[in-house]
Order: sequence, then structure tokens, then C-alpha cells
Amino acid sequence: MNLNMQGMLKQIQKMQSDMAKVQEELGNKTVTEESGGGMVKAVANGKKEIVSITIDDEIAKSGDKEMLEDLVVAAVNKALQSAGKMAEEEIASVTKGMLPPGFNIPGF
Repeated sequence: MNLNMQGMLKQIQKMQSDMAKVQEELGNKTVTEESGGGMVKAVANGKKEIVSITIDDEIAKSGDKEMLEDLVVAAVNKALQSAGKMAEEEIASVTKGMLPPGFNIPGF
């Protein structure tokens, strides 16, 4: 095996190790998004898992179930989108220069 191929294999192994570390860390990083002017807040981690949802007492007492459901969906969708963007940025920092533009890693 020539030196160029060995160097490339080492880079790939390092990238795999770095990727595993980033994926583990993403479980501990969170983003918070809200809807309804802050009446509903959703927190998601970098693995695109919802960690918590907070609902303002006033909207919960209002009895407007449909509006509350819409606000929860909106906050959750925003949080998942932000979590996905955060994960992409973290992964891009590890893979910079190694993967072609537009290459997507499944699950992120």
C-alpha cells in the first residue's frame, strides 16, 4: 500500500472516531424553540429527540384544545428543525474537506 493510501485511511479512521464523539455529544446539546409568543416551548437535543415541552398555564387553562395542539406541533417542528441544523453544523466541522458538497449522512 502506498503512503498516499495509508494517509487517506488514517484520515478516514480519525474522521470515524471524531464522528462517533460528535454523535455522542449531540445527545447532550439542546435547542429551545417556541410558538404562540412563548406560550409553548419545545426542547430538542442534537439527536432530534424532544427532551421537554413547556406549556404556559394561561393557554392550558383556556380550554382551546385545538389551538394548544397547533402550538405544540409548531414548537416541536421548529425545535426538530433547529436540532437538525445544529447536528449538520457539528458533523460538517468534523467532515470538512472529507466529503463532497451535498453529501448527506443518513439520520442527520
